[in-house]
Amino acid sequence: MGLLLLCALFVLCVVIGMPVAFALGVAAVSVFFYEGLPMMIAFQRIVSGINIFSLLAIPFFIYAGELMFHGGIAIRLVRFASSAVGYVRGGLGIVNVFSSMLFGGISGSAIADISALGSILIPVMKEKGYDDDYAVNVTVTSSLAGIIIPPSHNMILYAVAAGGGLSISKLFLAGFIPGVLMCVCLAAVAYAVAVKRGYSSEPFPGLRVLIIQFFIALPGLVTAIIIVGGVLTGVFTVTESGAFGAIYAFLVTIIVYRSMTWEKFKIAVRNSVKTTAMVMILIACTGAFAYLLTFYQVPTKLSELLLRISENPVIILLMINLMLLFLGMIMDMAALILICTPIFLPIAVSIGIDPYQFGMILMMNLGLGLCTPPVGSCLFVGCAVGNVRLEDAVKTIWPFYLAILIALMLVSFVPSLSLTLPRLLG
Repeated sequence: MGLLLLCALFVLCVVIGMPVAFALGVAAVSVFFYEGLPMMIAFQRIVSGINIFSLLAIPFFIYAGELMFHGGIAIRLVRFASSAVGYVRGGLGIVNVFSSMLFGGISGSAIADISALGSILIPVMKEKGYDDDYAVNVTVTSSLAGIIIPPSHNMILYAVAAGGGLSISKLFLAGFIPGVLMCVCLAAVAYAVAVKRGYSSEPFPGLRVLIIQFFIALPGLVTAIIIVGGVLTGVFTVTESGAFGAIYAFLVTIIVYRSMTWEKFKIAVRNSVKTTAMVMILIACTGAFAYLLTFYQVPTKLSELLLRISENPVIILLMINLMLLFLGMIMDMAALILICTPIFLPIAVSIGIDPYQFGMILMMNLGLGLCTPPVGSCLFVGCAVGNVRLEDAVKTIWPFYLAILIALMLVSFVPSLSLTLPRLLG
């Protein structure tokens, strides 16, 4: 009865429009009262949820992404990508994917990717004769590169939710190949759809222009090298690399590009504080909620249920994928990482899935949920930026969903895609 009350209260709070973080907190505290559990435990779980040193990296990553968004790094990455692949048939679609791979690997945020690149590329694509829905669909789906290609603050959340026993540097390494694979699949679909619709291509600007654009974009690209390279080489901890990355991004936008104004700086700071507060409140409230899920033995019962349905590891992994896909369609990604990891990770490990591989499976499933209605925040932002109706975008986005699903299945059933780099370099 207590578990039913916990779920019912959470769903009710979300339905009436309460933010997910507060819905988790209200549901958890109410059930603590219902069960007669000491409230001290609830508050200890809330506080201990955010009393983790590695979480300090999250505000630094968020701040670095905002600085790069408002400081002109995005437009320079787009120009480099356009010089590199814009001459292909329907090249602006591939430029969009390539730009997302570069910028997402620096900002670590899908929403920042859409906001920064979408506001630049979508109007250009429309001007060049690309359909509105195509421009939005490419931008929305390719933004998932920011979730998988490191650095990604979602991977830090996964490491925390997994109990703190996973190396964040190995998680970063595990995300490279799956992230690039997904972008390759999306680029192939973008090209196929562009050819089918008869979109034109841009002339190749020449090797000299390509080299110039590369060196112009290089100071921004070095941000990712500092953040990821510092962690992998052991020079920095994750938190220190985030801090140095934010300082470097600030200096690049102020000294090198000279595109950061006082107004843009204030916007970047305000957005960073707002996003960080939302994430930290969510982590805190999820601590109490997750405690109750363990109290009611949800992971054990769900594992027993899946094993009763089938003992075949392939079938169980497919069922986990389906559950994660469904949950990703109706809930926020950060909350699901914190809730689903303690539930599904033990099941995955029991059928032979490596925790680092499962992390990539989790990211791709929940990331796809960001692009699907009814709670697809990336889809909503993309449609708003492109001034396209949601129903028009959804009608033609299915080939891009298929590309992500193909990449997801490969990552799910080919462990070496996720584990090769961590084993070689970790």
